[in-house]
Amino acid sequence: MSSATTVGTGDAQASPASRFNTASLTSWLFRLGALAVVDASAIYLLYNMFRDGLWQFGIVITIVTVLINAIFLFEGLYPLRWISPGLALMIVTVVYPVFSTVYISFTNYGDGHLLTKPVTIRLIEQETYLPEDGVVYNWTAYISPDGQQFLLWLEAPDGSAQYIARPGEPVEQASGEAPEEIDGYRKLNNIERVRYTSQLTRLTFGEAPGLVQVSTSQIGKAAQYQQRYVYDSAQDAMIEQETGKIYRPVVGTFTADDGTTLRPGYRVPIGAHNFERLFTTPSLRQPFIAVFLWTIAFAALSVLLTFSVGMGLAIAFDVPEMPARSLLRSLLLIPYAIPAFLSVPIWVGLLNPQFGVISQFMLNTIGWVPAWFAHPIWSKVGILVIQLWLGFPYMFVIVTGALQALPQNVYEAAELDGAGSFAKFRYMTLPLLMIAVGPLLVASFAFNFNNFTVIDLYNEGGPPMSGTASPVGHTDILATYTFRVAFASGRGADLGYAAAITVVIFTILVVITYFQFRFTNMLEERSENV
Repeated sequence: MSSATTVGTGDAQASPASRFNTASLTSWLFRLGALAVVDASAIYLLYNMFRDGLWQFGIVITIVTVLINAIFLFEGLYPLRWISPGLALMIVTVVYPVFSTVYISFTNYGDGHLLTKPVTIRLIEQETYLPEDGVVYNWTAYISPDGQQFLLWLEAPDGSAQYIARPGEPVEQASGEAPEEIDGYRKLNNIERVRYTSQLTRLTFGEAPGLVQVSTSQIGKAAQYQQRYVYDSAQDAMIEQETGKIYRPVVGTFTADDGTTLRPGYRVPIGAHNFERLFTTPSLRQPFIAVFLWTIAFAALSVLLTFSVGMGLAIAFDVPEMPARSLLRSLLLIPYAIPAFLSVPIWVGLLNPQFGVISQFMLNTIGWVPAWFAHPIWSKVGILVIQLWLGFPYMFVIVTGALQALPQNVYEAAELDGAGSFAKFRYMTLPLLMIAVGPLLVASFAFNFNNFTVIDLYNEGGPPMSGTASPVGHTDILATYTFRVAFASGRGADLGYAAAITVVIFTILVVITYFQFRFTNMLEERSENV
């Protein structure tokens, strides 16, 4: 009896361990299977990226893949498994764009140089030409039963020779007249021939070097074209097969000795050239300095005006005895609830010199209307007025909340000491408020430093400056100026130069934010003595 009991107990104790080992093994195998899928996908992506010269993004994908494997394979990194998707997303969407922008600022990236070198070579090698002794054939097209594939029946102009050409296969000799069907492919009728012609012109039939293409300039004709350019890796040059001309790379463009070039080009590092242009070229430096100073003024004045008005209203409404206080507070939030892309056009209409309500009221009252959109100073005033309307509700909300947290016993002690309203505000309310809202003011300054929406919707940065090499207006801030240089100049996108401006903006914001936080810390130290 005792023996049987012992054996039964042993079996009961072994069963949970066995189940645990089975569960652990299943979990481990599932983990390895999931990592195998991730690694296989990463390897496929990396192969294509490095083949196309996208080594920067390839390095990021490699880092993310290695990080994921390490987190899920090493037990010591177990806590990171729950945040690994967030870490991977942060690296891909935050860290990589920052380093990519810095890298682009040192390249010639822009119109004409958007691609990598391997992709550019492949595109240039796709160009073909018809040799002098090339034959132009009459063609008849055939379509497969599934409607996805085509072949051509080719016939020499004098009818002396016929061929069958398939994509990627050698051209076959044929004879006689074009049949109604070839290997299951049926002949296109006249209507279908017109419908599929544009699709046929994008295909190549036969094998290199004698590729057959449907002519885009001669209806019903096809010819055996030759590859015009071939890349010679030994001398890093493109060789033109028709003339033997050699095109060597010059700052991302294949260029011949006589100055002719091949398009497209490709991006290459050019050192600090974009930054040198920004700081040494007078036609670029002068507008950049003007835009920079206005950006600082716009961001600072936006914060100062919205905070002042928002704080004033918050203090005025911080009186429990005020009638309908909750309703009035809610009404003050309306500007904040309406999106800027709706509010700004409405304000533009209100300020319209001919039909705007505000402009007409000023005209009837004082007989004069500012040039809200044509004068540099008044354009900036108009923008600040709109920014005040959009921003004061936010400051009103945060100051209202901060006022509720201020210690009332301090004010009672100040009143006993005979402090007046202004003294209490100057030495108590404002320092204590700055502790609560100081970081938010720093964030608001950084936001307005790049406030693209208001500037662009108000007057698209206008009125324009004269005598500048790049498109820029008197109310442009650095963000809108960068956008115009990169995309709206009308002279092609200059993304490398725009990235250089972005790096400068980022550096300026880092420095300004550092000193603003230092100032906030000083206020906090002072408030400890309040």
